[in-house]
Amino acid sequence: MQFSASAISSLLDHLEERGIECHSLMVVHRGRIIAEGWWAPYSADQPHLLYSLTKSFMSVAVGIAVNDGLLRLDDRVVDILPDHVPDDASEQARALTVQHLLTMTTGHAEDTLGDAWALEPTDLVRGFLRMPVTAASGSHHTYDNSSTFVLARMVERVTGTPLPTLLDERLFAPLGITDIEWDRVGDGAVYGFHGLHLTTESVAAFGELMLRGGAWQGRPILSQDWMAEATRKQVDSRHYSPGAPGVDFHAGYGYQIWSSTYGFHGNGAFGQQCIVVPDQELVVVLTAAHSEVRHAQDVLDAVRCFVVPGVGGARDDDQDAALARRVSELSLPMVEGTLGGASSAICATLDASPSGSALAEGTPVVVEQRAHGWIIRLGLDIEIAVGFDSWRESRPLGRPVVSSGAWQRDTFVADLHLVTSPHRVRLTVRKSTAHLVWVTVPLTTSDLTLHLKSPLMTRPDMA
Repeated sequence: MQFSASAISSLLDHLEERGIECHSLMVVHRGRIIAEGWWAPYSADQPHLLYSLTKSFMSVAVGIAVNDGLLRLDDRVVDILPDHVPDDASEQARALTVQHLLTMTTGHAEDTLGDAWALEPTDLVRGFLRMPVTAASGSHHTYDNSSTFVLARMVERVTGTPLPTLLDERLFAPLGITDIEWDRVGDGAVYGFHGLHLTTESVAAFGELMLRGGAWQGRPILSQDWMAEATRKQVDSRHYSPGAPGVDFHAGYGYQIWSSTYGFHGNGAFGQQCIVVPDQELVVVLTAAHSEVRHAQDVLDAVRCFVVPGVGGARDDDQDAALARRVSELSLPMVEGTLGGASSAICATLDASPSGSALAEGTPVVVEQRAHGWIIRLGLDIEIAVGFDSWRESRPLGRPVVSSGAWQRDTFVADLHLVTSPHRVRLTVRKSTAHLVWVTVPLTTSDLTLHLKSPLMTRPDMA
């Protein structure tokens, strides 16, 4: 079946009109890549933080344990993790099951993550079981990160295997996925509800697996029954951001996977989306840095309005060539300005008073000009190359940073893209004062130093 290139061009136009900062796009129809592109400095070989799209992979981990006969939907948290049960756990908390956690129908009024971790800073499962339950379990859906964290610990307990190892052996290796990274909590455990980094192609392969009912190239990875249950509407849903509009976040929730008006989808903060349209055998993957909650629905609307109608559309050689050129030239804007001509290093001190500051007050900042760019030093440990009218990559503490900069009159400006995530920081230096501010503030920690290390190890306030 043919596919219209103009449909993809219309999608790109729509994303630009909405002001959505995209990092990658892949459209797959009947297992064939129709279009793919990366906005420089993002690239095909670089894993990208998925945030809560990680939850959909957690659904597969639970399915593996269920298919192996090690876990049942009616198994209770307190029976699988008895060493995490507080003495004051309510009867409702003691009755919570795998089914409740998968569908986020635990009876809590709102996301429990922040309060549960505040109650028990070293044991989120215990903190979760101490949280007050305000409605009958199974009665309504409330998006809740703690639920998925508890599921991860249950799967690890019954399988006797760390979650990354289990998914490596049973999911990623069969799909040929090797570039995998996990962010972790302080004791080394993975979050489960967020923190997985994968390439765009790997996410598309996962979408194909869901589309094919748990089979990959004809080989079953997961039972067809489980995948059918995981991807269908199990309960009525409420938006992950309470009160936000969005028809495809109110169309139902399966097992850690959202239903939509035309299929199902996995979703992560700032625009990490895997959209599956079963009727058209279509998978669309987008990684991005949304600045507004509404943009997630904007993307889903655009896929419905532009991409789906492209299935079966007439091919046009000129349109195909134009689209190929366009996707090969995708790029985020570089910092505009001049190279300047400073003959000596510029030394400044960080003013951390702006909201979203990425390092501590008083951090020394040094800018030294080099051929075709600069070297900047942040404190004692971070040294980053910055290109002029070009991108330059550094790995100051392990993870890559790709940067561009310029002088704008008397102010030096640089954008530092943390290309394994949706995030970037902007550095401005004027005279002896510097500011280093997140353009989109990460949900885990604002400390840039931690984001430059692999793996990121922190305890989030939310995700």
